[in-house]
Amino acid sequence: MTDTNQNQAISNDVLKDQAAKLESLQLQVSALLGSRVLAIETFRNELCFTVNIADIPSILIMLREDSGGAFTQLSELTAVDYPSRAQRFDLIYQLLSVTYNRRIRLKAAIGDGEVAPSVSHIFTTAVWSEREVWDMFGIFFSDHNDLRRLLTDYGFEGHPLRKDFPLTGTVETRYDDQEKRVIYEPVSLTQEFRDYDYMSPWEGVQTAMRQDDPKPTEDSE
Repeated sequence: MTDTNQNQAISNDVLKDQAAKLESLQLQVSALLGSRVLAIETFRNELCFTVNIADIPSILIMLREDSGGAFTQLSELTAVDYPSRAQRFDLIYQLLSVTYNRRIRLKAAIGDGEVAPSVSHIFTTAVWSEREVWDMFGIFFSDHNDLRRLLTDYGFEGHPLRKDFPLTGTVETRYDDQEKRVIYEPVSLTQEFRDYDYMSPWEGVQTAMRQDDPKPTEDSE
């Protein structure tokens, strides 16, 4: 057997082993959660379980235990905005098991104006993550002890990661020399139109114009 064939065989064995472990994890979590699981997806060798938002706290507690896979770390809590859906947002919970070196993802749909249960009492990392989601998406978390904006300034209006939030924002800041402080004003675009030729700087309009100019002729002696 050549080195190439041997490496290919080892790679195939690794893929089969990963697939077997993934299937085993899927069966384990599915049996644990039962009817709480609405759908299961696999992407890049990671499992994603779709559940109801109201079941999130109890599911996280079960998965945190050794019998649930020892997913003791909430590595990420974020959201995705789908404005055309009735339940506009997906809340995403990324879980890590350090003991078994594996990850799973929980996904729960929630509508605009609906309230999500806080999991900050289960994972302390959620304290900041939930504040960020509230700030960026406007999803409110019940029973959170300190749900303030995290990334935007005091008095900021809107939630920047919503798809319908204007790219220019709603207000702009500047330092006022007379008032000696930073003031907020509505956004004003002084240049409403720009003409782009979508060409590289070396092949743009100005370069083409220079190429079209006649070459200067040398004075005849």
